[in-house]
Amino acid sequence: MRKLLNTLYVTSQGSYLHKEGETVIVEIEKQKILQIPIHTIGGIICFGNVLCSPFLLGFCAERDVSVSFLTTNGRFLASVKGPVSGNVLLRRQQYRMADDEQITHGVASNLINGKLANCRIVINRTVRDHNAKVNTEELKNTSENIGRIIERIPRTTTTDEVRGLEGQAAAEYFNVFNHLIVDQKEDFIFTDRNRRPPLDEVNALLSFMYTLLTHDIRSALETVGLDTAVGFLHRDRPGRHGLALDLIEEFRPVIADRLVLSLINRKQIGKKGFTKAANGAVIMDDDTRKTVLTEYQNRKQDEIYHPYIEETVPIGLLFFIQANLMARYIRGDIDGYPPFFWR
Repeated sequence: MRKLLNTLYVTSQGSYLHKEGETVIVEIEKQKILQIPIHTIGGIICFGNVLCSPFLLGFCAERDVSVSFLTTNGRFLASVKGPVSGNVLLRRQQYRMADDEQITHGVASNLINGKLANCRIVINRTVRDHNAKVNTEELKNTSENIGRIIERIPRTTTTDEVRGLEGQAAAEYFNVFNHLIVDQKEDFIFTDRNRRPPLDEVNALLSFMYTLLTHDIRSALETVGLDTAVGFLHRDRPGRHGLALDLIEEFRPVIADRLVLSLINRKQIGKKGFTKAANGAVIMDDDTRKTVLTEYQNRKQDEIYHPYIEETVPIGLLFFIQANLMARYIRGDIDGYPPFFWR
């Protein structure tokens, strides 16, 4: 259990939550683990096998404290809210802000700033950890080039300019991505980013990881009451979850890309785990997919320091923290959306 940003996250399986006076009690096997006053929390998020008493649910509804239920993997299931919910007001404000070019430009700038800074982290750590196996000069030059692109972001005036800089930085980043693969280089070769369908093993892994990230971030956004279809960097398109795609940007390099590189470089997966379909698409077999899912779930248990909230948290909760920060920005509680910077 962890209380972050006025939200109580309950991840211990078998937990039972109930009301006692003006407080929320968390028990495991009838042992009291936590007691917290209701006025100190704005929401409760339950992962997996977590039960809540009907009296607690009614109590939370009366106090405007949302209770959300997710699977252990973070898939949104349902929320219990009171008859007067702030979600409709939050979403209406989200729509108004998404239609304002000045606001959109500011949010997009912050998102891309976080993404590019995290891209540099991936490159710089490869240089640090595998100095003898990589072209350090080319990687350092790419990191510096991305750094110069970051410096140009504050000078942009439109969201399209920010998108253009993001495209330039992505080209720089993926141009050296193959250098980040230090083992099994003959079996895993990356030439460019391709999708729908992915045409090589590395792109198949990247696409799968990006799908997992989008799924988790969408669940997080739904939990806090935001409309996942209305983004700032990614504009409205039928069937596309623009806001989820916005928030995934800061996590692509340091969670998805680093995990893909780790799986390859540690030889946890091999070329035999992939097949090529008639249309050229490269597909993972069941064992490889199971390995990726297992390692992703393990990675989400690792803890990392969040510089904005100044707490150490499991990586798997980062999505919910950032969704909360986006909601706080839209409500006007904070001046801007703070992206997550990996340290």
